[in-house]
Amino acid sequence: MLRLNRCLKNSSLPPNHMENYRPISLLPFLSKTIESVAFKQITEYLSQNCLLDPYQSGFKMGHSTGTALLAVTESLKEARATGKSSVLILLDLSAAFDTVNHGFLSSTLSTMGITEKAHAWFESYLTGRSFSVSWLGQSSTVHHLATGVPQGSVLGPLLFAIYTTSLGEIIRSHGVSYHCYADDTQLYLSFPPDDHTVSARISNCLSDISKWMKSHHLQLNLSKTELLVIPAKPSIQHNISIQNDFLSLAPSKAVRNLGVVIDEHLTFKDHVASVARSCRFALYNIRKIRPYLTQHATQLLVQSTVISRLDYCNALLTGLPGCTVRPLQMVQNAAARLVFNQPKRAHVTPLFIELHWLPLAARIKFKLLTLAYKVRDGTAPIYLNPLAKAYVSARPLRSSQDRRLAVPTPRSGQSRLFSCIVPQMWNDLPSTTRTGASFSIFKKLLKTLLFREHLLN
Repeated sequence: MLRLNRCLKNSSLPPNHMENYRPISLLPFLSKTIESVAFKQITEYLSQNCLLDPYQSGFKMGHSTGTALLAVTESLKEARATGKSSVLILLDLSAAFDTVNHGFLSSTLSTMGITEKAHAWFESYLTGRSFSVSWLGQSSTVHHLATGVPQGSVLGPLLFAIYTTSLGEIIRSHGVSYHCYADDTQLYLSFPPDDHTVSARISNCLSDISKWMKSHHLQLNLSKTELLVIPAKPSIQHNISIQNDFLSLAPSKAVRNLGVVIDEHLTFKDHVASVARSCRFALYNIRKIRPYLTQHATQLLVQSTVISRLDYCNALLTGLPGCTVRPLQMVQNAAARLVFNQPKRAHVTPLFIELHWLPLAARIKFKLLTLAYKVRDGTAPIYLNPLAKAYVSARPLRSSQDRRLAVPTPRSGQSRLFSCIVPQMWNDLPSTTRTGASFSIFKKLLKTLLFREHLLN
């Protein structure tokens, strides 16, 4: 039996509407332990046989919201650099995990070759479930669960990814690109600015997606589905909107995608402002209780509530002007001063050295180069492989053994692309750093290098 706790999806939502709550399953320790064993086995099987959608980044080793967003934004920036406009549509599902049909899921597992005892185990896992809701120390009566996979479980997200594998075929049939993270799906399409068929193509794609959703007992959350139009140039105006029997979408100036604000010109100014604002609020709250905290406790609190926000998806800030990201550096400066209880204008370099914090520009560079290492080493998501290709010499050279990357010929408008910036950045590293024996050794060498470069010189 599951015991569910109610949790507001967003602290800004009114608590008197039940749809604003997310049910969180409180599962027994033994259940999670058994699920972890099953998760490892099923993940290995699915990976070895390439059965999961490569564009599903949810809860897969080496994949994250950061890698998913990097792939999508890189495609959007590349389209813009080549004179194309783009549309980005964010789909949201209502109670996605709760409406998974056990019969369809069981059939999908069989199709993937999970049969006999393994299939029987999953049948046992899915069926016969019941739940009650706990709230303010009171529990509801027990109810039987006929559908769904439990949120908060180890296997739930993986089973949902398996359940929705066939959705990708529907989207690809319309020539639309996509990327998923669990139940969040983003569609994007690039096109010449004079193409007037885009609205119809997107509308037809969404219509087929809606039919697929209905047949699989899933439902689009229309109030949270958003449309962003990204023109090839600021001077271009597109009259793109989606109108059909079940959906009416007008373009927004900016959308929040997996926690990152993406604006119509890909400047990320709105995102930087949003992150800076939330970090300043966190620092304000910590400052109020600073007299009661030790320096070590303050450092831990700042790192968990502020620095982690600065680092979240910071690879997307690649190539932005210094003036755009300066508010984030000012936040980091304020965070260091708060840890040591220093005045507002205290010099921060000695504080960073003592904390062993890299400044913002170096943190972004660290993220980019660690991603490059993973791509070069074959441990990154396969959808990032085109962004950093190995250098292949026309004739055998000693330099071909030091793990260089191919640097594309620079073209107008491509100065902000990961695929243009990072290969050169990687090749500029000392060969002893590039050829680190393991990822952990590479990270240590890289951090030492960046620490000296940005703080000790």
